[in-house]
Order: sequence, then structure tokens, then C-alpha cells
Amino acid sequence: MSELHRITVDPDICHGKACVRHMRWPVEVVLDMVASGMSIDDILADHPELEREDIIACLHYARTLVSGEPARQVA
Repeated sequence: MSELHRITVDPDICHGKACVRHMRWPVEVVLDMVASGMSIDDILADHPELEREDIIACLHYARTLVSGEPARQVA
């Protein structure tokens, strides 16, 4: 099941960038951590406000964008 409902877009949070659950955690920052080699467990240990499903949602969101499929953005 897709976790895309965890990705939100709000013009008042992070200049309208896609974020995790209306928090000031842009998807791109989470993706940067994964791309730098951090494991999901590493990210969760360093940032306990995030949940495993949040990181999975960021990956699903990125996959949806690069696939050309329409991404449903929840605000």
C-alpha cells in the first residue's frame, strides 16, 4: 500500500514544498539522507519525530514523480 497520504503540500510550510505530515521535513531532505547512505534505522535514530512509514512515503513520492504518474498531493 502506498504511503503517499503522509506527503503534504502546504504553502505555509517550507514554501509549499512537499513535506512529511505537515512537519518542516521536506521530502528532498529525507531523500538526501537516504542518498548519502544513511539507512532507515540511522535516520530514525537521529530524528525520532520521523517514522519508518514517512521515509517509505518519501521514496514512493520520488518514484511517482520520476515515473510521470500523477502524484496526489494532500494539503
